[in-house]
Amino acid sequence: MVSEAPPFWWDKADWRAWCLSPLSALYGQVAGRRMARAKRPAVPVPVFCVGNFTVGGAGKTPTAIAIARAAKAKGLRPGFLSRGYGGSLDVTTLVEPGHHRADAVGDEPLLLAREAPTVISRRRLEGAQRLVAEGCDLIVMDDGFQSARLTLDFALVVVDSVRGIGNGYMVPAGPVRAPLVIQMRQMSCLLKVGNGAAADPLVRQASRAGKPVAVANLVPIANAKVSDRKLMAFAGIADPAKFYRTVASIGGEIVEKRDFPDHHYFAEDELRDLMRDADKKGLTLVTTAKDAARLAGHHGVAEELLARCQVVEVELVFDDPQGPSKMIDLALENCRKRLLERV
Repeated sequence: MVSEAPPFWWDKADWRAWCLSPLSALYGQVAGRRMARAKRPAVPVPVFCVGNFTVGGAGKTPTAIAIARAAKAKGLRPGFLSRGYGGSLDVTTLVEPGHHRADAVGDEPLLLAREAPTVISRRRLEGAQRLVAEGCDLIVMDDGFQSARLTLDFALVVVDSVRGIGNGYMVPAGPVRAPLVIQMRQMSCLLKVGNGAAADPLVRQASRAGKPVAVANLVPIANAKVSDRKLMAFAGIADPAKFYRTVASIGGEIVEKRDFPDHHYFAEDELRDLMRDADKKGLTLVTTAKDAARLAGHHGVAEELLARCQVVEVELVFDDPQGPSKMIDLALENCRKRLLERV
C-alpha cells in the first residue's frame, strides 16, 4: 500500500491524474477484488476498525483514542491493534511507551499506548490474538479497513472535511485506496471530521447507500503555550496544513512553517537547523504530538529540541456525545451474532 500522498493528489485533477488513470483503473480492479473477496478470520471479541478511504491522514488516531475512551467508560478493556507503520520491528509486539521508541514501533502506536494496551503486528490476526491474551475485550484497529485479514464488527471510516478524497482518483492517480462503491458497502458508518465542505459529496453518497453519518471535530487540548507568541511550526504528518490551522485557532502566530514527510525521522542537522533558525528570528518552536513521539527517547540534539518545543495535542469530540457509545454497542451486538452463528 502506498503510504505517501503526492501533493497533486489533493488538487483538482490535472494531466498527471489523467495520464495515470489507466493504472488507477487496474489498481482499482485488483484492490476492489481483494477487499470484496478477502477471507477474514475472526477472534472471540468485537473488532472495531477505524479507517479511511484514502492514503494519508484523516484523523484516524484521535478517532481510535476517542472510541477507546468511550469503551473504558462503559467498563470495557479496549486494546489497540496497529501495523506499526514507520517502525522497524517486524514481530508482533506489545508496545511499552517507557521502553520502546518510535523508530522501533512507530509514532502512532506510542500515542495509542498512552491510552490502552497496544500491539503492533504485520499479521493482524496474530496481533488481535495477542490482545485477547492480554485480557482485552474490545479491539480497536487503527487503519486496515481495506487490507486487514480480520473480521470487522464495526467499520468507522473517517473523512477530513477540508481535503475529502482529494482529486477522487484511485492510486496512483489519486489518493483513493479502492473503489468507493466497494468501500461504502463494507463501511458501517461515515465520520466527517470538521466543518468543511469537501466531504459533503461522500456524506450524500453514504446516505443514499443507507449508511449512517456522524460528525466530529478535532479540538486542541489546552496544554501548549502558543497564544500571542511568534512561532516556527514544523510537522511531519500527512496534512501539515491542518496542524497549522489548529495552532492559529488557539492564538498562535506562525511566522515560519517547515513541512516534512509523514512519519519523518529527523536527522540531527535538520534539528539543529530548526533550533538555529528559531533562535535567529526569536521564534518559539511548536510541533505535533506525533512529531514529539518520534523525538522522545533520544538523547542529544533531539532531546534538546523536544525540551524547547511546545507540543499541541488534539482530541476528537463528537457532535453527539453518545455517538461512540452507540457504535460500540453495535460492534458488541454484531460480535454476539457472529459468535452465535458458529455454535
